[in-house]
Amino acid sequence: MKTVIITGADGNLGIAVTKTFLDEGYSVIATVIHDAAKGNFISHPQLEVQVVNLTNESETTTFVESAIEKYKKIDAALLLVGGFAMGDIAATSGDDLKKMYSLNFETAYHVTRPLFKHMKAIGKGRIVFVGSRPALNATDGKSMIAYALSKSLLFNLAGYMNEETKGTNVVTTVVAPSTLDTPVNREAMPSADPSKWVKPQQIADIMKFICSDTADVLRETVLKVYNNA
Repeated sequence: MKTVIITGADGNLGIAVTKTFLDEGYSVIATVIHDAAKGNFISHPQLEVQVVNLTNESETTTFVESAIEKYKKIDAALLLVGGFAMGDIAATSGDDLKKMYSLNFETAYHVTRPLFKHMKAIGKGRIVFVGSRPALNATDGKSMIAYALSKSLLFNLAGYMNEETKGTNVVTTVVAPSTLDTPVNREAMPSADPSKWVKPQQIADIMKFICSDTADVLRETVLKVYNNA
């Protein structure tokens, strides 16, 4: 049985991803930020839900090391925690940058650092970051500077990690969606056509493929999941 860590597991994307990996037979270690969020999950014998403040490096390291000690081998990590904010350069303060940096980059980095060491030691593992199109496309990113800059760091980090593990079976992948079809986005953009967006289940299926034996040949992968948005 494979074991996967899924952060932000109670979000719109996280719920779909968690269910998909449980259905696939994984043991899932899911993280949430508040104890009340545990109520968003249906009880499952292969699901463990932990409350972890991923912006706190010490707390996150303890969580990852405890998971490794309990399960012995972590096969994959899907790092879904993040936040969004609009604002061009004129509207974006240093505090705005720090908030997005903490939510979109530090939460991923704090999990990755101890887990990457573990995966290198066992010689296999999959780490998946959630990037974004605005981080790759200046036209999209210019009106959401803090968000786009913080997400862009994940692409750079994945590149550094894949260079460090070149020739091994430890791989970091970035999945970059356009607009996710969520209730929040539908409310925020009522005149848009959500059929052109990406459904959370589609991202979940892509992540399932990335972590499958079929995808063992993939290296240094950035997957642009844009649909027609």
